[in-house]
Amino acid sequence: MAQANDSPLVTAAVLVIGNEILSGRTQDANLVYIAKGLAAQGVILREARVIPDIPDIIIATVNELRAKFDYVFTTGGIGPTHDDITSECVARAFGVKLILHPVAHKLFSDYYKAGELNEARLRMAMVPEGATLIANPISLAPGFNIGNVYVMAGIPSIMQVMFDGVKQGLRGGPPVLSRTINCGVPEGLLAKGLGEIQDRYADLDIGSYPYSRRGQFNVALVLRGRDAQRLDAAKAEVAALIRDLGGTPVEE
Repeated sequence: MAQANDSPLVTAAVLVIGNEILSGRTQDANLVYIAKGLAAQGVILREARVIPDIPDIIIATVNELRAKFDYVFTTGGIGPTHDDITSECVARAFGVKLILHPVAHKLFSDYYKAGELNEARLRMAMVPEGATLIANPISLAPGFNIGNVYVMAGIPSIMQVMFDGVKQGLRGGPPVLSRTINCGVPEGLLAKGLGEIQDRYADLDIGSYPYSRRGQFNVALVLRGRDAQRLDAAKAEVAALIRDLGGTPVEE
């Protein structure tokens, strides 16, 4: 019988859409949340991109990523204003019409008083034909899923409830596990031995991340994979390498 870690990788990409991110006016707070949630579901995040509110770029990027990965998650561009064009672009990417979703329409009709449901608000009930709604218990306006693409809001609190509502239904592999060891040994001394360990454990991802704390430079060595025994064996070798170089490994 194949071991759990022998199961095929399930991969994903995140597409952050919005001029406000590229201009620096708004900092993206969604990528970390999605990445951690995917890892818990056994889905490997392979790529993340930030692109502007330009239709041709959105359409081309959605089509590229949905062909390349098992899942694509987009954030931003599904509000009521003229520059919220993600829904329209995703419809064009799939070659389908943008329609007024009957369920979303009813949600808005029930919520707003007579005369309040204007054209701008109705924009948020427009989705590609054939799409399934993603619930938004915070501000009502839904996201949607079509094919392997999940379209969500850019506002972090809303994006999070949308993502939490769909992540349990994702087809993933075993959860991605991690081990972290900190030390004060410079990367330049660690590099050779760490590279040799990575060669021996090609099924794992081993990363080196320097940081400064209270004026002291340190390195966090992070090992990720789906096989706990392999991770523990590699972690032991990394700890031994640190000791051989005169350092003290500190596990998190």
